[in-house]
Amino acid sequence: MSSTATPVAQSAPEPASAGIESAPGTAPPRAVPGGETAPAGTGSAGRKAATDYADYRLVPARHPWRWAGTAVVAVGVAGIAWSLATNPRWEWGVVAQWFTAQSIVNGLLETLKLTAISGALGFILGFILALMRLSASPLLVSVSWTFSWIFRSTPLLVQMLLWYNLGYLYEKISLGIPFTDVRFFEAQTTTLISQFAAAVLGLTLNQAAYSAEIIRGGILSVDQGQLEAATALGIPAWRRSTRIVLPQAMRAILPTAFNEVIGLVKGTSIVYVLAYSELFYTVQVIYNRTQQVLPLLLVATLWYVVITSVLSVFQYYIERHYSKGAVRTLPLTPLQKARKFLAIHTPATRETSQERGTR
Repeated sequence: MSSTATPVAQSAPEPASAGIESAPGTAPPRAVPGGETAPAGTGSAGRKAATDYADYRLVPARHPWRWAGTAVVAVGVAGIAWSLATNPRWEWGVVAQWFTAQSIVNGLLETLKLTAISGALGFILGFILALMRLSASPLLVSVSWTFSWIFRSTPLLVQMLLWYNLGYLYEKISLGIPFTDVRFFEAQTTTLISQFAAAVLGLTLNQAAYSAEIIRGGILSVDQGQLEAATALGIPAWRRSTRIVLPQAMRAILPTAFNEVIGLVKGTSIVYVLAYSELFYTVQVIYNRTQQVLPLLLVATLWYVVITSVLSVFQYYIERHYSKGAVRTLPLTPLQKARKFLAIHTPATRETSQERGTR
């Protein structure tokens, strides 16, 4: 005996919202499992429409204290500029006369030469001293620490005078095999240590003592975990130093290093005690003859400002280059900042932005 199942037709239930009119501007209720209805405006499909802010008027933020501070500073700057322009005792005509004089330009070139030679040799020696300080050899660490301790503890003026008068301590300077009579080179100290050589020695060794600490601090600022990871990957020590450590250390080294170079430019003025004809000594010679002290000091000041300003521009672009791995977007250059400022504050741009906000 067999039985067959007969399918029973079931009618689909009517929607709960049938016969119910929805208010204009609102979504009708939707059916949910179980035969219940969800209220209108719930869920992802029935959310309320976002408020339209197109008719709102844009009101810029007000900064009264900022404008007050700007006004005070502007008045101070205007007062200083007016004093510089109207006080005849500045003798701007004398400043213009001597600013590009041949003797001043020659002194300026000597200052730049001292800065370039002493800065390059000082940072090279400082780099070697920094590596010695970070080595595992107690002797190398002790020598590096002692060098930095001595040359950072004595004034630069004393160091220069000591090098210039080295002939009183050693009549001859020779190069050969220690503890033997074999000599490859020998010369009188007073002949070898000239004014220029004493100036370079003093500036270089003083700069090396500070550069060693700057470079050592920059190297130590790199996370040691990166070195451990590079070592685990089998990267050679040289590539670890040049491709991982130094590019990151440069971000910490550069600001202080450029400050040292700028200080070195101004520090060359102390060479006047050796009667070496750099910029400041040349200015002294001229105003001792003409008795125009203030205008000629202003000439030297303006040239130092020009040199340090150029170095500051180089510093900005070099730091920007080495910040590529540390920031998402590179800082704007001065030209890019000027273009952005003009694009935002031109009247046409302001009108366009206001029209967009009132649409």
